[in-house]
Amino acid sequence: MEQVGFIGLGLMGEPMAQNLLKAGFAVTVYNRTPGKAKALVDKGAKLASRPEEVAAPGGIVVTMVADDHALEEVTLGPSGFAERLGKGGVHVCTSTVSPDIARRLSGWYAQRGGHYVAAPVFGRPPAAAAAKLWIVCSGPQAAKQRVQPVLNAMSQGVFDFGEGAGNANVVKVAGNFLICSVIECLSEAFTVGEKNGIDRMAMAKFFSTTNFNCPVYQNYAAGVAEFDPTHVGFLMTLGLKDINLVLDAAEKAAVPMPVASLLRDRLVSAIGKGRGALDWSAISLNVAEDAGLRR
Repeated sequence: MEQVGFIGLGLMGEPMAQNLLKAGFAVTVYNRTPGKAKALVDKGAKLASRPEEVAAPGGIVVTMVADDHALEEVTLGPSGFAERLGKGGVHVCTSTVSPDIARRLSGWYAQRGGHYVAAPVFGRPPAAAAAKLWIVCSGPQAAKQRVQPVLNAMSQGVFDFGEGAGNANVVKVAGNFLICSVIECLSEAFTVGEKNGIDRMAMAKFFSTTNFNCPVYQNYAAGVAEFDPTHVGFLMTLGLKDINLVLDAAEKAAVPMPVASLLRDRLVSAIGKGRGALDWSAISLNVAEDAGLRR
């Protein structure tokens, strides 16, 4: 088993790193808030005090951070790990970031004999804990083969989208656009039902067990029908970030996405109402309010 560095121990990163430990990898972890690493350290992980300390020269580092800025900071920042990872090293980025930064980092590594593999994940924290994520990846073939055991330890399946550095990121932001579209459509459907005297949860149960019996509807239908403000699987602010990423990719490819534009406005409105720290299924609250319903 190779030694693996892991940066970013949030709702997704912590269980992902746990599964690497379970699979037998020697894992060194870093998080801006060291206390989040305690459970991992108790199970055998080594704790780094700076990002650069997670990297073994020529080794593997996995990152799961919030956005482009955070990714650039931990790689190329003053205490970033990229220089130390060096020749022969592989950086596996599992975050939802822009195709642009993936291409930029891929070029930076290539000039120094290293490799960048984009490997963003689909799935909420319970899926991460159960090693049931779906991973889409792109990058140099040899590097992808080397990190396959790492990806397998965190997922139920890996889909390869070629060698283009940003390919997997385009797939990921397109996928998050589809998920957000489902949340919006469920919110509208349940609200029109409610205003016609139909129980929202009854509709959620019907749709998620019949025509729309698939993971996304099953994951979100009940939460949209009866929103729980204490449950946060994916922050509203991160949802806005991802919709902006897909719109940016679409604009650069001259692809109009009117539905994505609507979703961006919905998310901006929700954040403007103070809901940025809620799960993005809180879109349903805005839809209900627009229909004159109180929550």
